[in-house]
Amino acid sequence: MTIFEALRKDHDIQRDLLARLVETHGDSDEREQLYQQVRAELKFHANAEERALYIPMMDVDLTQEKARHSVAEHHEIDEMIELLDDTDFSATSWLTHAKKLQHLVTHHLDEEEHEVFQLAGRGLEDPQKTALAEEYNEEMQRQRSA
Repeated sequence: MTIFEALRKDHDIQRDLLARLVETHGDSDEREQLYQQVRAELKFHANAEERALYIPMMDVDLTQEKARHSVAEHHEIDEMIELLDDTDFSATSWLTHAKKLQHLVTHHLDEEEHEVFQLAGRGLEDPQKTALAEEYNEEMQRQRSA
């Protein structure tokens, strides 16, 4: 498994959770549970991805700018999560914010899969891609079990 395959697997989980989240209504247990799952998955993924992919990409001239851009997008996603944290589940603006989060995340994932992965695929060596997948999966496992 390469780092790109490992990341795509978790991207699919994020897309599914977000699609289910924006279908919830009001201050419900379902909304609370899905939001906590989304929040945790996005946090764990960003932490592991930055360590396993973006730090190595920063060392390669070809991929440095894309890595910086992607880390900046993680920050935008964090800010939207903070806004959701500060908004009551029953507020009409909560769903609007959740849909904005879904849009930000989906844009980020699509850009990674269609641009970042291709560029990183040229900048990273094949053995490194496999080693980075192991590092990413180990970090995700550690965070999910903490």
